Amino acid sequence: MSFRRLRELLVLAASLVTCVSCAGTVATVSTDEEDEPHGGVQWVLTAAEFEALSLQAYRAASDFLEAAISDNDWSALPGQTDASELPPAIIFDIDETTVSNAEFQASYEPPFANSKLDDWSNTTIATALPGAVDFVRLAQAAGVELFFVTNRPCEPKAGVDHPCPQEQVTLQDLIEAGIETDADHVMLANERPEWDREKVVRRNLVAETHRVIMLIGDDLGDFIQCARSSPRTPCTNTATIASRREATWNHRSYWGAGWFILPNPMHGSWTTVK
Repeated sequence: MSFRRLRELLVLAASLVTCVSCAGTVATVSTDEEDEPHGGVQWVLTAAEFEALSLQAYRAASDFLEAAISDNDWSALPGQTDASELPPAIIFDIDETTVSNAEFQASYEPPFANSKLDDWSNTTIATALPGAVDFVRLAQAAGVELFFVTNRPCEPKAGVDHPCPQEQVTLQDLIEAGIETDADHVMLANERPEWDREKVVRRNLVAETHRVIMLIGDDLGDFIQCARSSPRTPCTNTATIASRREATWNHRSYWGAGWFILPNPMHGSWTTVK
């Protein structure tokens, strides 16, 4: 057999192996759900770099805390004015900001459902992101009031006589993770009719009674309104990759100086924009 013929047979064999491998691969079904996993789970679970970035974000927030409290004219909410007499507050997201559910992301069977996260939370002990608990305690000791604005939604649950059954499991997660708070400081989506997944309404409500000195989250929507591909009130335009980048750049003076973002390559509003 000639060398040329042998090489042709080897190439053909390699192609057949590749095709067999492809046939054994489970196809990923594309969805529009921001909560569906989009890779990066193992990076969050195993990479020391993830831990370093989380520690870095909370260290930067700690370094900024004293100045943010002492400057009565400072607010981390663009447009908040005449707030110098209001007590200081920080607004946090929960999932992948204060509490990690990466283990859930690695183990649940798609498609995502909020009830699956509830069930998982009820059977596991919540863990905090690196640096989160130390920063929370530092801020509380300094007299700052902490609010947790999450898009975990209030949904009816069979056998539970409560308008928002998810409130208790969310509080439980925070407390298990080492973060002391109460129901008055945790704001879930749909807890009120006007509280949908667009968080600006809830942030503005906090700003009515407090000077918001920091925002801490893992999604652009934790900082900037109208960052989603499916706009919610008061937003009317669909966010795009370009519009999100423009908004990020336009608010560049806040990043690392009042706004502190945690890495989340697993899910979020970024996954559905085009």
